[in-house]
Amino acid sequence: MADPKNRATAAAILPLVGGADNVTSVVHCMTRLRLGLRDRALVDDEALKALPSVMGVVEDDTYQIVLGPGTVARVTPEFEALVAEERTDTSAPGPGENGESAAPVPAPSPDHALTAAELASQGAALKAARKAKNATPFKLFLRRIANIFVPLIPALIGCGIIAGLNGLLINLGWLPAVTPALAAIASGFMALIAVFVGFNTAKEFGGTPSLGGAVAAIIVFPGVAKIDAFGNTLSPGQGGVLGALAAAVLAVHVEKWCRKWVPESLDVLVTPTLTVLLSGLVTIFGLMFVAGEVSTAIGTGADWLLTHTGAFAGLVLGGLFLPLVMLGLHQALIPIHTTLIEQQGFTVLLPILAMAGAGQVGCAAAVYLRLRHNHSIRNTIKSALPAGILGVGEPLIYGVSLPLGRPFVTACAGGAAGGAFVGLFSMLGDKVGSTAIGPSGWALFPLLQGNHGLGTTIAVYAGGLLVGYLVGFAATYYFGFTKTMLAELNTPAAEAAADPEKPKEPVAA
Repeated sequence: MADPKNRATAAAILPLVGGADNVTSVVHCMTRLRLGLRDRALVDDEALKALPSVMGVVEDDTYQIVLGPGTVARVTPEFEALVAEERTDTSAPGPGENGESAAPVPAPSPDHALTAAELASQGAALKAARKAKNATPFKLFLRRIANIFVPLIPALIGCGIIAGLNGLLINLGWLPAVTPALAAIASGFMALIAVFVGFNTAKEFGGTPSLGGAVAAIIVFPGVAKIDAFGNTLSPGQGGVLGALAAAVLAVHVEKWCRKWVPESLDVLVTPTLTVLLSGLVTIFGLMFVAGEVSTAIGTGADWLLTHTGAFAGLVLGGLFLPLVMLGLHQALIPIHTTLIEQQGFTVLLPILAMAGAGQVGCAAAVYLRLRHNHSIRNTIKSALPAGILGVGEPLIYGVSLPLGRPFVTACAGGAAGGAFVGLFSMLGDKVGSTAIGPSGWALFPLLQGNHGLGTTIAVYAGGLLVGYLVGFAATYYFGFTKTMLAELNTPAAEAAADPEKPKEPVAA
């Protein structure tokens, strides 16, 4: 039975994205409803942002509506059902059919305060300009890599939390008859993650998914331990997700090559056989060894970096993560996180990168206090701040800090400070890791794991968040605004100009 609240949310979103006929694909990740659209001009961005359940919108290779963790997984099937019910063969013209862009946001002046809607428009314009400028082949490739791993995040999170719970029970000596079952539940997915990566890789690169999964399955098959590859004895799992990705990409190319010359009458027999055989041989006698060396180097490099330069590495990683997100380069880290989780049971990089969100939260709190007369921006912050604390930072980034400019830089300073704090403790021997990727902020607590007790791990991560909050707040409060910016954004006269019907507030003497 459909949930009325989620059904209502889906019903409110559908007409604002141009109706069922304008929707070509519907998927979701951890926090976003990702839509493929025929005509972007039919979307009413401002009306979507005004919906109570929508935290923000992001335009990338798909149109992404931020609904938050949990909510998006419930709204998506309702949305898909509505699309299936309402789709017709013809579509009516809608607003924006001439493809005209939104009206430019006027430059702020002392007589006009920027509202939340104007800031959001500026944020969307910055996002669109960045996308047009940076749609390079390399970044498009990174998006494809992300499309391979993002569907695996829910399983990583679920298994990671179960692994953490199992570890806690073992440490406490509770339920010894249950912990082996929990260990099997938590470890089963990770033992076969290469197969899922191979399946998704082939699907993303235009091949047959099952063939990609079949070739990747060779990597985790126990029988490879009996193979001597040029003097090197293989180990099950050698090469991990990187080997699976490479093997599946190779399988796609072999499959496409076969389709060019194999007669149609023999295609169903010859093409799958040659694809698995040729790709499998190359995987066994080449890719597994090479990918294994690369995977080992990643783990060794991450350990060395945090052990010897932890504070500095944390400063750089935490400070640059928000700009990496802006450029789309953060997607290159997804296979690295997954490799570390596969090797060590947790990724030491994610808790440091999560400090960028802490700096963003501290920044937003400072903007809220500094712009006490701009109720429009303050309302945006009030609605987006809880999501930011839980690690969903897009509404604050695109709705507040990025269009304001300087606060985005001071938010990065907060992230750098928090990252340096966590990195410092890595140098001291207390490594903090996450058993899954996806969540950050407070939502990362259930996934924390380290090389010492859980209490120490939680304390270090919480300390990093606190440092990120405080430095992000202080840097923004004292350095995030020029006098001109404050005059434009935060005067009683300007607020009255933005909303003429609202009575002016008295100015304290």
